[in-house]
Amino acid sequence: MAYGLLGIVTTFGLAWVSAGVFLALRCHREGRLFGPSSRWWALAAVALTSGTSTIAAFAGVALMRVVPPFVLGIVVPSGLWLSNIERIGRRRPEERHGRIPEVPTLGLALLLDRLHQAMADDRLTWCESRVDQMWNQDQLLAAARYYHAAVKERLPTRERRSARLDARIKAIEGRLDMVRFIEDGASAAKVRAELRARARRERRYERYERYRDDLMRLAALLRHDAEQELIRLLDIAYRFRFYRLKGYAGATREPRVGSVAELRPHP
Repeated sequence: MAYGLLGIVTTFGLAWVSAGVFLALRCHREGRLFGPSSRWWALAAVALTSGTSTIAAFAGVALMRVVPPFVLGIVVPSGLWLSNIERIGRRRPEERHGRIPEVPTLGLALLLDRLHQAMADDRLTWCESRVDQMWNQDQLLAAARYYHAAVKERLPTRERRSARLDARIKAIEGRLDMVRFIEDGASAAKVRAELRARARRERRYERYERYRDDLMRLAALLRHDAEQELIRLLDIAYRFRFYRLKGYAGATREPRVGSVAELRPHP
């Protein structure tokens, strides 16, 4: 009896460690597994996987004669990672169900779904906390350049190219240039001409054509898109675990131009 209890405890402990390791591999580049919102979902997923693995190890009577239970307790949680690898490797949704069966059973699928959502919430909260919506255009641009330089300095060369950091900062600069152009009093005709010129170079500017007769709405939308592009740049920093990246402190909390600050875009 004592040996049986010791075996169960040992198997569960090893399964717990194994589940934690493979869950961390599954969530690699998604953010903090044990973040403020995600930690309880992560612990619940590890606990359920460990318990299921332990039960499966001792229930497999035929296998126990050849393979010790603690070995199965270590191996079974690897499905958390292996099933995710195959799903990611398949491009089309209808191909996502492959030869490796999904580990999620007995509610684990729900726990993993909640875990990924909580990690996304933590990631968004972290990014948004480093962007002050009270910044004026110059402050927002200075913050974007500060974060761009900080992230680019930390990322390996190969990752810099795949993250398209330079393209993101150029997109922010372009949109804020248009906001400044409008706020400086450019006529509607000049704004339309500038939009057409930019749309010929970058198709992303075509979406702004519908607002060309409402300049304040257009400026608010451009500002909003610049902020969202900065959020995406910070998202890269979070995924690469630059959690200690300091917020931009070079700006004072001066209010933005009222006509633009009070409008919220509705794409």
